[in-house]
Amino acid sequence: MRAVATPLWLGFDEGGRIPAGSSRKSGAGYPPYDIERFPETGDHAEVLRITLAVAGFRAEDLDVSTVDNHLVIRGRQAEEPGRTYLHRGIAARRFQRSFALADGVTVLGADLRNGLLAIDLARPTDGRGVRTVTINEAK
Repeated sequence: MRAVATPLWLGFDEGGRIPAGSSRKSGAGYPPYDIERFPETGDHAEVLRITLAVAGFRAEDLDVSTVDNHLVIRGRQAEEPGRTYLHRGIAARRFQRSFALADGVTVLGADLRNGLLAIDLARPTDGRGVRTVTINEAK
């Protein structure tokens, strides 16, 4: 499995920009993906949808998890004994995609349909505005 060196940053600001010093380079091009932004709703300041092209993968071949403010998507297909391919053009390799998430961004859910894995993310509406940070005093 090939690890992604630099994750794509999601939900860091409203202009779609990433923090200074980071890169949009996200490693290998497999599987290809799209990222969509949806308008604000009553519950969420921003909704993003990541759609990955995962033809040939079943839901049990995929793992979607969050680890330390990163969305990590892994795919691994089991070999099917007894199958002999004359040509194998549909990718069946392992993959891992990683996306760094801003604080407060949560995963709403994931759907697999017609070879496309769609993962919805949201930033809560109350995440905007001024936040007061409590200063703890050492005693």
